[in-house]
Amino acid sequence: MEVIHIHHPHRMDRNEMPELAIALGYFDGVHLGHQKVIREAKSIAEQKGLKSAVMTFDPHPSVVLGKSVQHVEYITPLEDKIGIIADLGIDYLFVINFTREFANLLPQEFVDQYLIGLNAKHVVAGFDYSYGRMGRGTMETLLFHSRDQFDYSVVAKLAKEDEKISSTLIRKYIREGKTGELPGLLGRYYKTSGIVVHGDKRGRTIGFPTANVDVSDDCIIPPPGVYAVRFSVDGSWYEGVCNVGYKPTFNQEKRDRPSVEVHIFDFSSDIYGRKVTVEWHKHLRSERKFAGVRELIAQIEKDKQQTEQYFEKNRV
Repeated sequence: MEVIHIHHPHRMDRNEMPELAIALGYFDGVHLGHQKVIREAKSIAEQKGLKSAVMTFDPHPSVVLGKSVQHVEYITPLEDKIGIIADLGIDYLFVINFTREFANLLPQEFVDQYLIGLNAKHVVAGFDYSYGRMGRGTMETLLFHSRDQFDYSVVAKLAKEDEKISSTLIRKYIREGKTGELPGLLGRYYKTSGIVVHGDKRGRTIGFPTANVDVSDDCIIPPPGVYAVRFSVDGSWYEGVCNVGYKPTFNQEKRDRPSVEVHIFDFSSDIYGRKVTVEWHKHLRSERKFAGVRELIAQIEKDKQQTEQYFEKNRV
């Protein structure tokens, strides 16, 4: 997949682009609803002899258009989004730098410059997609704005138990710690990446050494608690127990952001400074303060046993 970063105004020549079937959307999470839109574009490209493409935006529009400075936590930061879309077999990914100038394009200007201007011959989007200044362009106006230069398809909402699969719903589930329910929305387990950093090294003194993962502020992490996870480093996957929280047994004061620490089973390598991925499976329990170290060790052993039993039944 070729990734093309575009800054407005762009100077790309339509005549130098292949004819495209383009899927439009922000696609945070690239969840099952998003995948339906993207796969539709790919299918149409194959039927019509076109190249498949996806158009997304960076950063999130709320960062630029919000009334105050916005900090957005992403389900899939751009790097992860690119990887997932590439795995869907798309030929081109356009990443539009979202600015106020771009947001102020009239609907017709957006279509002229970013669809007709990129040689779109078929456009696919969800039923609620909007474009142009104030989102005044909709899938109902696209026929008029297309100037008869391309066809288009509207993808109906995808629902699970009568609730629309959406990035908003997925964020809610992550923040509630419902990690085990996310594959039904994402089509995969939720993952976050980060760098292994030095912590207080207390885990090794009680027989449970942990990898302290510095997760980017741009990522959503589940709430404090203990989780059964898989852990990836250098392309290899391991199973483990992850504690998200403030370690109240040892710390009197809360830090600004909870730590993410993974006790990896059957693992002893030095991975400080390495980029790793945590794949969130099952929420085991909430974080709590123990009366002492002995009680904490007994509970961690139970957490480990529960995690091992979980993966025996749910091995990927």
